Amino acid sequence: MAAIQLDGVTKHFGAVTALQTLDLTVERGEIFGFLGPNGAGKSTAIDVMLDYVRPDAGTASVLGLDSATQTVEIRRRTGILPDGYAVFPAMTGYDHLEFAIEAVGADDDPDALLDRVGLTATEGAREAESYSKGMAQRLTLAVALVGEPDLLVLDEPTTGLDPGGARRMREIIEAEADRGATVFFSSHILAQVEAVCDRVGILRDGQLVTVDTIDGLREAAGSDGQLRLRLDGTAESLRSTLPETVRSVEGVVGAELDGDALVVTCEDAAKARAVAACLDAGATVSDVETSRRSLEDLFVSVTEDGR
Repeated sequence: MAAIQLDGVTKHFGAVTALQTLDLTVERGEIFGFLGPNGAGKSTAIDVMLDYVRPDAGTASVLGLDSATQTVEIRRRTGILPDGYAVFPAMTGYDHLEFAIEAVGADDDPDALLDRVGLTATEGAREAESYSKGMAQRLTLAVALVGEPDLLVLDEPTTGLDPGGARRMREIIEAEADRGATVFFSSHILAQVEAVCDRVGILRDGQLVTVDTIDGLREAAGSDGQLRLRLDGTAESLRSTLPETVRSVEGVVGAELDGDALVVTCEDAAKARAVAACLDAGATVSDVETSRRSLEDLFVSVTEDGR
């Protein structure tokens, strides 16, 4: 049974189509990254899952429960860190946690929850209205973790966090998945997604254009990375002809000179062939640096190049 199942979900806001026949399956126990440009429909999809808005067509289920008719049970088993989170006035950090613990009938230790998200007992005793944005986000995450939920839904979870807080967030996401929870999160910080996700889905104009692993996206995009070949000691006349020579190698997408280096974009399998072509042409290759395409590159190729 899937953790999240959307079938043919369509949602209009006036003349704007936020979601268009969206089909999405998120398996139990996986860390799923949900990506898309601003306005792609990510938050609307989350709102449909949690019954904050009703779709105009299609159905949604979470943890095997119907989102429209079994909302209370879904929310009891789901920890939520919304993008537009807000703390309650005149309530301390402890008050927030104790309220959440009582609401779901859990027996969590508020001090342990505060410590887990990087807040001290002194900070927990303060009114949350006085918190910085990052502290308020940490507290909201602590509330989401109450009761060891079966599903965590995190909408832009690292916005407002410093690097240490972002690293702690990644560790928490991985720990929650390790205990068997499903983690579904939307983020524009692609390095965070790339670091922890089992799969990613990319939404564009309300439609899901791809769902795959990071490696699967690289393979589908047709170019795995780059080589940077240092050409120290290579004659200028030879150096100028190398880009054309290397572009003729099977699996090479592009080759351009960059100062004293030749930058080659190619499939993984073509990297050795590209180096060999330079050597066979008589070039001196003093150093080789290799890198894989980042998720940012893949995201752009899907959302802007129309792949």
